[in-house]
Amino acid sequence: MKILVCISHVPDTTSKINFTDNDTKFDTNGVQFVINPNDEFGLTRAMWFKEKQGASVDVVNVGGAETEPTLRKALAIGADSAIRVNTEAKDGFQVAKELAAVVQNGSYDLVIAGRESIDYNGGMVPGMLAGLTGANFVNTCISLDVDGTNATATREIDGGKETVKTSLPLVIGGQKGLVEESDLRIPNMRGIMMARKKPLNVVEPTGAETETNIVSFEKPAPKGAVKLVDNVDDLINLLHNEAKAI
Repeated sequence: MKILVCISHVPDTTSKINFTDNDTKFDTNGVQFVINPNDEFGLTRAMWFKEKQGASVDVVNVGGAETEPTLRKALAIGADSAIRVNTEAKDGFQVAKELAAVVQNGSYDLVIAGRESIDYNGGMVPGMLAGLTGANFVNTCISLDVDGTNATATREIDGGKETVKTSLPLVIGGQKGLVEESDLRIPNMRGIMMARKKPLNVVEPTGAETETNIVSFEKPAPKGAVKLVDNVDDLINLLHNEAKAI
């Protein structure tokens, strides 16, 4: 089984976020980047298939040379090779089109993507990728098993879970539950050294056009002042007369 894991290069959530050029561009200065958490859950599940079923695992990213340390971390975790599509990721459709070309050229059986990235939270790429490649698709996936060409997946739905049976080729949008946080792997020294020798292939983009453009970014408004009350009567008065909540 050939597995492709899609890796997004995203800011660490502890980083301070700023914008430049009249709030139209994200300022990367001083920002630490990591593997998108939803993608890391998927990569860890792919490692299970590699170890238990002998699957081969490639990772792919759409981005410039600055994303290569993130791909190298994925290699250090255990992926066999990495692919970087040499173009800036501008919107979900463009990324899906570029990834679709990689999937079709590589004849992958299973594509694991995160259900969304934590930077733009678009949640569009896995579904569009499945549509473009003609693969089956399961989103918000929290469990996946593969037996030959058949797959059993469990996904989150409103108010519960749903288990479905499907067949390969398959694209999933994974999230926490696909593996638990305690299962995530930290690259060890041996993995880091081996990652330096693994192939990281740079491919040129297909030239897919973007369908959207960024007008501006805006930070959330600062929180208002907090009033502290020490008795129930004052609290009720504030809720009734100021907040108009009761």
